[in-house]
Amino acid sequence: MTPVVGFVGLGAIGKPMALRLAASELDLVVYDVAAEPVTELVRAGAEAAGGVAELAGRVDVLCVMVRDDDQVRDVLGEAIGGAQRGQSVGLTVAIHSTVAPDTPAPLADTAARHGVRVVDAPVSGGAMGAADGTLAIMAGGTDDAVAACRPVFDAMAGKVVHAGPIGAGTRMKLARNLLHFIAFAAATEAQRLAEAAGLDLLELGSVVRHTDAITGGPGAIMHRPTTAPLAPDDFWYGVFDHVRVLGEKDLRFAIGLADELDVEVPLARQTLDRLAAGLGLQPSLATQEDV
Repeated sequence: MTPVVGFVGLGAIGKPMALRLAASELDLVVYDVAAEPVTELVRAGAEAAGGVAELAGRVDVLCVMVRDDDQVRDVLGEAIGGAQRGQSVGLTVAIHSTVAPDTPAPLADTAARHGVRVVDAPVSGGAMGAADGTLAIMAGGTDDAVAACRPVFDAMAGKVVHAGPIGAGTRMKLARNLLHFIAFAAATEAQRLAEAAGLDLLELGSVVRHTDAITGGPGAIMHRPTTAPLAPDDFWYGVFDHVRVLGEKDLRFAIGLADELDVEVPLARQTLDRLAAGLGLQPSLATQEDV
């Protein structure tokens, strides 16, 4: 059965996600407190609802992309009140907003008492990924609930991961974004060093984007199923030891340049200290002496 889909929250990422659904073969009903994006979605083929409760009574899967935890709770409460009764499966609510890690489970418990299923399904890829349908969606929930959402997710995303039970999607999103924003902080540190060295920051940025597209960036080392120390006979031991040798060498050179130019690079110093252990290895003797 092809689900009828509802979408609440037509903001910077929600609107392009909904537009992808409107362009699919799925029937779509939308609602937002702002009239303009609703009008745009109607022009794209969706139907408009007068409110969340009305919308929830008309759909099988309800996607929610609102601002914060409180808005998610409010929308879910209205959706539960308006959900149709007597359906063979019932309403499934997919929460795409990034919420606190302890938010999804109690929401799912409350919804279940009213015959409504909840999947926490945050997204990664931003407005660009939403517009071109290449988002990653990380879903947490029961097998049945995630399966009910799967045709909807596939219409909006290039990668869908069932991360585990309810809350697992949110935890995976937070881990992913931890890397994202720490990398941003590291990028600003690299920019300060490059600027002090008289380099063109725009050209540096172009090099970073070019080579990350080739190597995979930080994700290039994320192939192991555990963070436990590596045994010498493990396949990854040699690979990561090579990464460690290159990384420690280049970090020492970069820190030396920063010292020469009087630029603070605390993330680089911490990384030199922690890189080997993070890879599951022991640091080199030279690094141990530096520390």
